[in-house]
Amino acid sequence: MAEAVSAEPRYDLAVAGGGVIGAAVALGAAQRGFRVLLVERSVPERSRGRLGFDLRTLAVSPASRALLDGLGVWNSLTAAPYRRMEVWEERGTRAITFDAREVARSELGWIVENSLAVVELWAALSRQESVTVREAGVSEVRPEPDRVDLELAGEWVSAHLLIGADGAQSAVRERLGVAVRPFEVNQMALATVVRTARPHEDTAWQRFLLDGPVALLPTPDPHVCSVVWSQSPEQADRRALQDDAEFAVELERAVQSRLGAVEAVDRRLVFPLRQQLAASFNPHPRVLLIGDAARVVHPLAGHGANLGFEDVRDVLDVLTDLGPGADPGTAGLWRAFDRRRRTRSQLMIAVMGGLRQIYARGDPLTQWLRNTGVGWLDRATPVKRQLIVEAMGLGPVSRGLGRSAGRAHAAVR
Repeated sequence: MAEAVSAEPRYDLAVAGGGVIGAAVALGAAQRGFRVLLVERSVPERSRGRLGFDLRTLAVSPASRALLDGLGVWNSLTAAPYRRMEVWEERGTRAITFDAREVARSELGWIVENSLAVVELWAALSRQESVTVREAGVSEVRPEPDRVDLELAGEWVSAHLLIGADGAQSAVRERLGVAVRPFEVNQMALATVVRTARPHEDTAWQRFLLDGPVALLPTPDPHVCSVVWSQSPEQADRRALQDDAEFAVELERAVQSRLGAVEAVDRRLVFPLRQQLAASFNPHPRVLLIGDAARVVHPLAGHGANLGFEDVRDVLDVLTDLGPGADPGTAGLWRAFDRRRRTRSQLMIAVMGGLRQIYARGDPLTQWLRNTGVGWLDRATPVKRQLIVEAMGLGPVSRGLGRSAGRAHAAVR
């Protein structure tokens, strides 16, 4: 194995992971004048299923849209707005509706195909002269006082700062021995795309079943929805093996035919769900963890990508204040980032875990309390309005736990 060298780092930042979060932070850093190395095993490609859409989607909040707009990629994305959310449960008698008009907006957020977002971010990266792309995995990480050395396919490179954005099973996190705290989920996600008889009406439909929530999310086609269904491993295995007609009937029953008959089903993608939190987002002065490398939350509220985009905004704000030519791995520079982002992540993991447990209980007392609470919340307009603002990334909690959130709020009002 080749040995690391101690020459002056060629790069200001090395970003491990070229997914939507890694590509966004690499692009933003390059636009601010930093020399960036992006490490990803292969160049991403557009993915489309039988119905013309990617099976994996992102729920993008207004605050996250402001970030993508600032990076110059938003206008190249075909995003489906959702203007309302309808939420109800399997054993409930009450439902709750969240409407963008309650907070004087046109949209609550947007649904974007994951592969489209990644491909467009990479297209923007290709226009940045200060970005170098290496198609490789990270074999070794050696932080030093004045740099961090990376082994990529037998070759060593150096940077002033390493950002690990390489997903839930982060190689950067593993190489540095950063502990991860798991939170029990014991569920699988089933993702697919379906065509329905009735139009989705720019609405995100979510029903909490005792086995897990099922969501139908709008696409640019008024009769096509993206489906994310959290469920037990046994049910996920069973539904993955059903033929399309059987699955369509079961999905239609699960959402009480809100969109009429399910007329067509794409292939089904099943993957395990997890919630986890890294012990540190700044395990060395010259290493940061962001996105799913730092934390993973349950997808029931669609906050995973938005938390990652919050990380990106916070990193870019620090780099903006620092300016090109400065050392982004200076000791102590990222301590406040670590505190803010871990606190925000702990809060979201607790909320997602609590919601899942509350809706998984079917005893009469819990059912009555849920229905009473949901009915009260749907009528409590000021409280509901504040929940909407927080979900959009524009409320005092999200602003207070991210140094950049105030700027994002101003940008999207």
